[in-house]
Amino acid sequence: MYKAKVNVTLRPSILDPKGKAAHHALHNLGLNNVKQVRIGKFIELDVEADSKDAANEIVEAACTKLLANEVMEDYEIVFED
Repeated sequence: MYKAKVNVTLRPSILDPKGKAAHHALHNLGLNNVKQVRIGKFIELDVEADSKDAANEIVEAACTKLLANEVMEDYEIVFED
């Protein structure tokens, strides 16, 4: 069993209205040292596979088919040891 952690973030060229709203709210709270906020998704998957390479293929397929919109989002996969 492999545990995959996936971080999905908007591409830098895509506007992030949630991040912008959070940034504005943080400034309203007096946290003026925060210069930028980007909000994304964090996903954990437990994958049953014969090897780490096979698990990676399964997670890549999950990301490209469902978890991330490749037009607007980037994703990073990390496997927990």
